[in-house]
Amino acid sequence: MPALWIAHVTVTDADAYGKYAELAGPAVAKHGGQFIARGGRFVQLEGKERPRNVVAKFPSVDAAVECYNSPEYQEALSHARDASERELMVVEISE
Repeated sequence: MPALWIAHVTVTDADAYGKYAELAGPAVAKHGGQFIARGGRFVQLEGKERPRNVVAKFPSVDAAVECYNSPEYQEALSHARDASERELMVVEISE
């Protein structure tokens, strides 16, 4: 079943986070992920507001987790760790 990778992000260092974004896109695509929302308009209804929200669709939960654990994504993530506060989850789409 397909899955969504959902990230809620507050960027604290735009330059370093830019390097993350540059590297993360190809890593996501390599694992079958496709971005369906990146930083667009949102309305926070509950919980902690994060100004950047990203959603990518993957073929499965396993594909999304493999992407996260891949060397390519981990290299990208090394630029985001000290440049942002973030939450990331993978949710299976029930169809």
